[in-house]
Amino acid sequence: MSSSQLNRLLDRLWTDFSRINPQALAIHSLLQQRGETVINDHIAFRTFDDPRIGIEVLAKPFLADGYVPKENYRFEQKKLDARHYEHADPKLPKVFISELKVKECSAKLQSIVAGLLDQIPAAALTDPELCMAGRPWKVSFADYETLAGESEYAGWMSAFGFRANHFTVFVNYLQSVATLADLNTLIKQAGFPLNAEGGEIKGSPEVLLEQSSTLAPPVEVDFTDGPHAVPGCYYEFARRYALPDGKLFSGFVTKSADKIFQSTDRRT
Repeated sequence: MSSSQLNRLLDRLWTDFSRINPQALAIHSLLQQRGETVINDHIAFRTFDDPRIGIEVLAKPFLADGYVPKENYRFEQKKLDARHYEHADPKLPKVFISELKVKECSAKLQSIVAGLLDQIPAAALTDPELCMAGRPWKVSFADYETLAGESEYAGWMSAFGFRANHFTVFVNYLQSVATLADLNTLIKQAGFPLNAEGGEIKGSPEVLLEQSSTLAPPVEVDFTDGPHAVPGCYYEFARRYALPDGKLFSGFVTKSADKIFQSTDRRT
């Protein structure tokens, strides 16, 4: 893949993401109106650990244009593995891909997920850009609720499929706010609620990464038994701190990311 192809892929991912999550487009525009050039820290994707659609498969278009695998992560409680990828160009977003360890879940969840994966067309499985294939299966709202009752992550995947789960503003590049707390205040004043699980700011300068995120707003999804509004995508914000050698920390902190995942949880 050429750089121009990569940029087109990133643009298409953003267009799809912001269509589902117009709050991200509004916040992006708010920052631009303040004179900012918004740089993305990372883009995140979700999947299941089936070898046909696992982390390595979703990573293919990025690996083809110079991204390299970096750290691996494990989220025990959520039964997730994850890996992040980086490009030599520091202004290109990192890519964070996670997958649900389906065999660690209940037999019921395994059965529903197997039924979803069996519906994926062969052409989608060989598409080098599977990461933005959307939802290649049909699912009932009853099955969505069953999945989400055990794993909000699995519920989200069943409803939305393969697309960017979130984009992330790289706060270090912003000029008009001094801290992540200042940015959070700006976002709340604009009317966008933040994920407060574990505090609005997850992480600290001591762990070299601070993160916050909006709450995923509801999106009307077509299920086989009718349309229902369920949490969609969210917008994240990350501020990184320097390592002893002066380079910015480029990894992720599992304790913080664990709470960020909950931005797509259903709320009563």
